[in-house]
Amino acid sequence: MNEAVRTNFDIKDYLRLEMMPHFMCPGCGHGIALRCLLWAVHELGVDKNRLAVVSGIGCSGRVGAYIDANTFHTTHGRPLAFATGLKLARPDLTVVVITGDGDCLAIGGNHLIHACRRNLDITCLMLNNEVYGMTGGQVSPTTAIDRLTTTTPHGNAEPTFDACRLADAAGASFVGREVTRQAPALKSVIKAGLAHEGFAFIEVLSDCTEIYGRKNDLGESPEMILAQKSDMRPEAFGNAADEPFRPNRLRAGVLVQRDRPEYGRVYRERAAAERAKAKAKG
Repeated sequence: MNEAVRTNFDIKDYLRLEMMPHFMCPGCGHGIALRCLLWAVHELGVDKNRLAVVSGIGCSGRVGAYIDANTFHTTHGRPLAFATGLKLARPDLTVVVITGDGDCLAIGGNHLIHACRRNLDITCLMLNNEVYGMTGGQVSPTTAIDRLTTTTPHGNAEPTFDACRLADAAGASFVGREVTRQAPALKSVIKAGLAHEGFAFIEVLSDCTEIYGRKNDLGESPEMILAQKSDMRPEAFGNAADEPFRPNRLRAGVLVQRDRPEYGRVYRERAAAERAKAKAKG
């Protein structure tokens, strides 16, 4: 890879500047996640004309609109379903899904499970801000216990959904997690996921300062992003791919990386074999 290309990263080269100013709230971690994705795309030398970004509904769903590539804004909970069809039809594309904790784990949970099971070569970024930030601040599957939302005014009584454990159990061949405070580390995890052949699921812990932070007295944006580090256990940092999941422990980095047949390649090989059989009979 050309060193000059790898190091000279200007995010404006990858943005639809006519879409600015963006709609994200001050301190929202989604902007950092967007930068880290484009930074990783740049370092891998991915051609923008060969990059397809599929997003759903919610704050995360708007992020893809700012990327100067082939972008698709789909229905709530369905970006992985759309991306599956896209990748099967156009295996030459680098396909990225940007989704949120509600979009991915609530209405879209079934699609996530089967995307992990199939192992099609798609990279899924789940931007987890623990709340339905765009639609009124309702509780989401990842809202921490006892936190206040518009639908849990006395505190959330439901246990938090660990998306990375779900992805691992469903068979995802790459699982990673990182916080937006650690931007270079987040870029590295995304870069590894993009380079991986197979389904890559990456949870990005991203602050919602306006809807979630204010309601729970978590401070301003600087306090919230500094708290991201204190909320991570010291042993969490680094590559933990060879270590099993443990309850009540939050780890970051590449959590799972395993070799599995990539679904699209297997599908095309079998289709070609069937065509050859039909031709031989014919």
